[in-house]
Amino acid sequence: MQEKLSIHGAWSNRWVFVMAATGSAVGLGNIWKFPYITGENGGGAFVLVYLVCILMVGIPIMVSEVLIGRRGRQSPINSMKDLAVESGLSPRWSLAGWVGALAGVMIFSFYSVVAGWVLYYVAGMANGDFIDIGSEMAGKRFEVLLADAETLLIWHSVFVVMVMTVVAGGVSKGLERATRIMMPALFVLLFILLAYSMTSGAFGQGFDFLFHFDPSQLTWNAVLIALGHSFFTLSLGMGSIMAYGSYMPKKASIGSTVMMIAVLDTLVALVAGLAIFPIVFANQLDPGAGPGLMFITLPVAFGQMPGGHIFGFLFFVLIAVAAWTSAISLMEPAAAWIVEKFGIKRVPACTALGALVWLLGIACLGSFNFMSDYKIGSMTFFDLMDFATANIMLPLGGLFIAIFAGWKIKRYALEDELSFKQNFWFSAWYFSIRYIAPVAVAAIFALNLYNKFTE
Repeated sequence: MQEKLSIHGAWSNRWVFVMAATGSAVGLGNIWKFPYITGENGGGAFVLVYLVCILMVGIPIMVSEVLIGRRGRQSPINSMKDLAVESGLSPRWSLAGWVGALAGVMIFSFYSVVAGWVLYYVAGMANGDFIDIGSEMAGKRFEVLLADAETLLIWHSVFVVMVMTVVAGGVSKGLERATRIMMPALFVLLFILLAYSMTSGAFGQGFDFLFHFDPSQLTWNAVLIALGHSFFTLSLGMGSIMAYGSYMPKKASIGSTVMMIAVLDTLVALVAGLAIFPIVFANQLDPGAGPGLMFITLPVAFGQMPGGHIFGFLFFVLIAVAAWTSAISLMEPAAAWIVEKFGIKRVPACTALGALVWLLGIACLGSFNFMSDYKIGSMTFFDLMDFATANIMLPLGGLFIAIFAGWKIKRYALEDELSFKQNFWFSAWYFSIRYIAPVAVAAIFALNLYNKFTE
């Protein structure tokens, strides 16, 4: 099959793709969720189980997404459609691309609200608002923020503009240029904060929390947590990686490239834990505060440490960069499809898409104030968007991709895209994507729904 190029452009080299895909994978959950669930579920033992899940579930599906994207060289919707037709299948397989693109838009609608909170805290840290603040005052400040629809709207709007400006620039002038600046900045900030945490006096305690090897804590629930996180942490099921894969150079090895992305994503999560938890322990604060760890616990910790307001500012800049790189990838699949479908340029396509997600975001931020009484069952609009994407759309998208790549695409197309072809690595990937990954994602899907409706 003669190579074709995407109308949207291409990454200049493999490393740009690695950094862009890592930026997509590294988000808010990497900073607070993964380190905490690691510490609570056996430390080093949990990390080993998680790595096995990454190898058997996350990487096979990610390879499939990149493969489909590079083969199709279009938006996920049209790539799925063209590969289905090439394999003699119904073009309705494009539904998997639709599920992913729609999920990305829905996730961004509430993700931008949370990212707006982060930007608010960046400004607050820069102004020294959290110096010597106590837990009660920090909690009150966060409550006041959530109740202030006008402030939330301002920061939500700022974040939408930040993201859509990058996406509107296209692959070379938008996505790649942002990646070349933001990803090195993210790593520099992360290691500055790691060095700072080493001076907290509780670095050993934080290290033990993350890496103590305790197999007795590896319950079946812990294994299921590792399985779920191995899927969600790599931005799978939403078309982002597929869209990025469509800009990947033909000569680049998909397998080794995806392995590098998975390693970097895990490394960032673990280093973030080493940067955060020593500071938490040094101030005798709760490491299990969940999202409140970022917006209540850590501001208190930074506010009470020498020079903490400076490093608190750097921490929230780090979080903002991670949110920014992730959000860009959420919007790319839908933006690419609009350009292809209507034959328009990036700027008007992204303006229209940005207006849509901005309006959805207003409903999400309203869930904390003026729309808090409007619920579907027990869920606000924010909760509904979160539930529908995390528990239904992303697992379904991942399941469709695993079945499509493992059972539907013609084998010659797989071998043409994967440089390892007929050897052990191809056989291992092919077995995983056919038998292990679909069962694992179906289990995630079923268990998430079961836990939601029985909690």
